[in-house]
Amino acid sequence: MNDAKIYEVLKQHFGYEHFRDGQLATIKALLAGKNTLAILPTGGGKSLLYQLPAYLLPGPVLVVSPLISLMQDQVDRLHRNGEKRVLMLSGGGQDRRQQLSQLSQAKFIFASPELLANPEVVRALQRTKLSLLTIDEAHCISQWGPDFRPEYLLLKQLRHELDDPVTLLLTATATPRVRHDILTKVGLSAEQVVTIVRSVNRPNIFLAASELASSDEKQTTLLKLVTTLPGAGIVYFASRRLATQMAEWLRENSTLAVAAYHAGMPSAERFRIQQQFMDNQLQLICATSAFGMGIDKDDIRFVIHYHLPTSLENYVQEIGRAGRDGQQSAAVLLYAPGDEQLARQLTTTELPPAGLYQKVQQGQADRRVLGPDYELFDFYIRHHYSISQLRESFGKRQSQVAWQLHQMQKYASLTSCRRQFILAYFGESTVEQTDCCDIDEPGWLSKPLLPPRKTTVVPKKNERWDTQLQRLLNLDKESNFHFSNLDKQ
Repeated sequence: MNDAKIYEVLKQHFGYEHFRDGQLATIKALLAGKNTLAILPTGGGKSLLYQLPAYLLPGPVLVVSPLISLMQDQVDRLHRNGEKRVLMLSGGGQDRRQQLSQLSQAKFIFASPELLANPEVVRALQRTKLSLLTIDEAHCISQWGPDFRPEYLLLKQLRHELDDPVTLLLTATATPRVRHDILTKVGLSAEQVVTIVRSVNRPNIFLAASELASSDEKQTTLLKLVTTLPGAGIVYFASRRLATQMAEWLRENSTLAVAAYHAGMPSAERFRIQQQFMDNQLQLICATSAFGMGIDKDDIRFVIHYHLPTSLENYVQEIGRAGRDGQQSAAVLLYAPGDEQLARQLTTTELPPAGLYQKVQQGQADRRVLGPDYELFDFYIRHHYSISQLRESFGKRQSQVAWQLHQMQKYASLTSCRRQFILAYFGESTVEQTDCCDIDEPGWLSKPLLPPRKTTVVPKKNERWDTQLQRLLNLDKESNFHFSNLDKQ
């Protein structure tokens, strides 16, 4: 495929004259029939990497995506660009059968890993000659499973069942170890894949961390930050309860328009808050990790973490939501003694006793006796995992999680450049940069690193959101994956 044709499609379907860094190389590899792992930073235009080739390839593109909201966002964008040949697989019964009967007419098919574990769906896809299999947010393959959403472990089997189509793996962050893990879990070797990596470095994001003595000091520091830093911001919490409480406390102690957001809230409320934030009716969101993927707001000026994230991968993904317009922004980590214990609790899943597991496996006990994670263990029972296999798999996962958390703790207490530490963690060469982080600019908060706060303009009600809200509510009821599983605290 010559470059002229690719640029013609870029202009015709997307209205762009030029590619961002890494896009053209990825697209050319896919059009040449090569499996590709593309690691491009947040805001790097990853959706174009599967959307453009779809117009140059004969069959549909299947996109595996982790969240309903993320899929719906992509569907809406395609519709706004005039593309109507889009299917988002959901629901069951007659609705699903009707969707499956239309697969051959679609150009884009979106589905969750849970839905793609359904034999009826797989059989229908086998009758459809796919041109491309795209796994969006591919770091989830390494990050999730065995202890969360284990259906990600079935993607290797899915590829084979679909006759090993050309595969695109997309993510914003992946260390060399995670890259290897992703490829292994989808059944590909490094020799079978073109890997295109662009730096995780976001020079416009100032990096800072503050080690505090107590929760009271942390709360006071948060108030100072959100009332000093300009523009829209996100504060991440490890707990739903604290996200809600702190949103209320900040409303009472500042003039900011603040709301909480977490997976335990009703779908309508989550959607409404997200759109109010996008439309500048809210300046600050107090959220759990459920608020993130698919948040396409270019002018987020700061991201604050009130608790220690569980890994640098997660941290870089989340701070990457700031400054997507290229303007100066800030990422601040607040850390107090004991934070690591909370992070450890969030990443620990207890295995059931061997005897109990075997009784359920043999049909001698109801699966609910396996405890609150019975659905997780039911997956392994249905896929014939022994308790010894589970011990080995979960043991490896816990060792990995412990190492990642240790690296996150090291970042929090650094006395040397934070940016260099992150780049080294991801296997990149270090860079020289002024105004880089709080290590070389300790008085950064009192300096004009960021532009002055702008007055919030509240736009008129957008009726389009009402239509999208109803559609999301219907999908949330039908989905095999419940959004509330994203954060459990």
